[in-house]
Amino acid sequence: MDRLHIKEGAWVVVCDGAKAIVLENIGDPAYPDLRMREAEEQPDRRTREIGTDAPGRAINSVGSARSAVEQTDFHDESEKTFLTDLVGRVDKALSARETDTLIIVAPPRALGMLRNAYSPQLRKAVVAEVDKDLVALPIVDIERHLLGEKHKRR
Repeated sequence: MDRLHIKEGAWVVVCDGAKAIVLENIGDPAYPDLRMREAEEQPDRRTREIGTDAPGRAINSVGSARSAVEQTDFHDESEKTFLTDLVGRVDKALSARETDTLIIVAPPRALGMLRNAYSPQLRKAVVAEVDKDLVALPIVDIERHLLGEKHKRR
């Protein structure tokens, strides 16, 4: 991966379907210094832990045949809600001019969910998307992944 250019004041949003870290570059593009603005985590529970009942059965109007109804994937819905809420918060920050530049870092599946929730304003602010799962790493390791192995803090 090439070294990212992260301008001063840019936000780096590192997330997956259950955790998000918003970092801000308080350094300059030559010597970025990512600092945490906020972090949020929700329990990452499985569908069977979230759902309350077994999948339903449908009865045909003619005859005695029954068929199963597909169970709702509550885990997937929980991730979509979390990521949509995150996009909403970042969009409000853009409107409030807290930043004007975003870099989004998320695994491919989460990145797809995020893209579906982007507003036109947010879409314009995104200068890079990185399809990696880095949310569990310390900030210094996130910097190394984004800026290259030779990057060192001043």
